[in-house]
Amino acid sequence: MADLFVGVSTKAYLGYEQTLAWLAGVREVLDARPGLAERGVHAFVIPSSPLIPAARDALAETGCWIGAQDVHWSAGAATGGVSASLLRELGVTIVEIGHAERRTIFGETDEQIALKTAAVLDAGLVPLLCVGEASRADPVDAARVCAAQVRSAVPAGRTGDVILAYEPWWAIGAAEPADAAYVNAVVRELRVFAPRAIVYGGSAGPGTLAPLTEVDGLFLGRFAHDPANFARVLDEALSLVE
Repeated sequence: MADLFVGVSTKAYLGYEQTLAWLAGVREVLDARPGLAERGVHAFVIPSSPLIPAARDALAETGCWIGAQDVHWSAGAATGGVSASLLRELGVTIVEIGHAERRTIFGETDEQIALKTAAVLDAGLVPLLCVGEASRADPVDAARVCAAQVRSAVPAGRTGDVILAYEPWWAIGAAEPADAAYVNAVVRELRVFAPRAIVYGGSAGPGTLAPLTEVDGLFLGRFAHDPANFARVLDEALSLVE
């Protein structure tokens, strides 16, 4: 089986001290599983922006990628924004772009997401481009919506440098993830873009990964704010690649 990616975002759920405690727990999880990347499982964590340096230091030499939840498409006169070049200096490897909450709460447009994706690529970082349909649909129709988002966001010839996070909007925060057959059908259609990887997000947890035969990993949320749960998913991923 190809390598798998397992990541988690803290969103805005954890405060400063909570995040430090969580990072310490994640460090214990990673130390108990040395050489994850060499074994075929790539871990990444995406804390709130002010905690990026703390995450970098706490997880140093574990091989875990540090990510950012957002980016601005330029430096300079962009009050409150964080540029891709600054994120690179901070030790960030992967940058989340286009999440449903950024689109719905902050009103991000396809044009802005495209600018962010280009900026991240130009900085030599990995875009984690979130795509998904607003409501459950036929998988072919859902894939068509997601494909349009990919085409809009990624510069020609650069999809191989992008990780796609397929996150059906209607499954984010739901009691259960989208069913495996549905996810597999949508992801199969997205393979035409030949991205670096495609991960699934949307109420993912233990037992989610194995039936998703078309995906390359999981993007976790609140479930993995308990490091022990993060460990459970990493172990599931290891069992699939070893």
